[in-house]
Amino acid sequence: MRCVIFDLDGTLTQSHEGILNSIAHAAETMGFALPPEAERMKFVGPPLDYSFRNYLGMTPEESMRAVALYRERYWSVGMFENRVYPGIRNLLRMLKRRGDWVAVATGKPTEPSRKILEHFGLLRYFDRVVGPDENDHRAEKETLIRRALPETWEEAVMVGDRCFDIEGGRKVGIRTVGVCYGYGTEAELREADCDETAATVDALINLLCPGEARPAGAFLSVEGLDGSGKSTQIGLLADALDRWGFEVVHSREPGGSPVGEKIRDILLDPQNRGMEPLTEALLFAASRAQHVREAIRPAVAAGKTLLCDRFVDSSVAYQGGGRGLGVQRVLEINREAVDGTWPLVTLYLDIPHREALKRRMAASDPDRMEAEPEDFHRRVEEAYRAMIAAHPERFAVVDATRSAEEVGKQAAEQVLSRLMAAEEA
Repeated sequence: MRCVIFDLDGTLTQSHEGILNSIAHAAETMGFALPPEAERMKFVGPPLDYSFRNYLGMTPEESMRAVALYRERYWSVGMFENRVYPGIRNLLRMLKRRGDWVAVATGKPTEPSRKILEHFGLLRYFDRVVGPDENDHRAEKETLIRRALPETWEEAVMVGDRCFDIEGGRKVGIRTVGVCYGYGTEAELREADCDETAATVDALINLLCPGEARPAGAFLSVEGLDGSGKSTQIGLLADALDRWGFEVVHSREPGGSPVGEKIRDILLDPQNRGMEPLTEALLFAASRAQHVREAIRPAVAAGKTLLCDRFVDSSVAYQGGGRGLGVQRVLEINREAVDGTWPLVTLYLDIPHREALKRRMAASDPDRMEAEPEDFHRRVEEAYRAMIAAHPERFAVVDATRSAEEVGKQAAEQVLSRLMAAEEA
């Protein structure tokens, strides 16, 4: 059995935000001046006791108090001021698919380490998480790595971003991989005599799982009336997904490809008010056919999360409902364009059409679709509600009348819950 042992901070997660905020809390509470911002990154990676003594000049007794103050804030707030490196989720899924023993050996105490991994839906991929005891501020990396290994193993590798990780792995006598995307430098890792380096997570995947296919990604869409706040919520959702380590690719409809973008210009041009409803529906479907094959499917096959501003539900609502072509007719027009490619989750921003239209008109000049009379937008809203009732398993509905922050929080919770369930399937 092969064992893969990871460091946590700087290897699996970008943790500097919470770490630096908590270090500042400890230093300021004790009256120590912080170094310039560029120098503060040195605190990320080494044991806390080492950093407080070497970078702030604390005595051993002062350092112990600083560690306690640090953990007071970090355990309640700081540990979630964090971000999983894009690609790490896929790497962990691939290692478990191989049947490897996967563990964490970190200088961070075990309990907060487990909580961080659990918060981001990663704990399920680890056989063991090892950190120092709460009162043990000087645990050697070598000791932590030995604890992370199973009783019997054939080969093992230690993956980390600092010299401490490499030196610990070498003392245990196992292969070491230094990752250059973390908080150390390539020079530091090579000076510690690592066996190999990986400049990116992709390079690390190629080292640990050479030639293996990536797990499939996910296709997500966001729907709503014009003025529902889609642009804002797509930005917030993309940030939440990135924080959890999903590799987000943005797209939109109509558009999403060079051909599709040219069709978009025709569809939204206010001068094309005389366009027939059927022509409009066929143009949307043509753009979608190109989008599905050129952007959506390749992104999902590469393990990425494609987040799309509108998809076929918009055609059903706007052309089927708003234009009166009928739901079934629009679905039939799009059948070959979609060819079975549907979103895993469709986030719907729920807002009455009058309120949405009022918001939209206050923002900027409307395009050809947005300039339609109120009755058109009422029919669009009714068509959306009918689709949600018919396919509740696909839609995640949030109340878009609330503040952007509240909507974003609820949207992220619903979408991430669906993504976590999909990873378990």
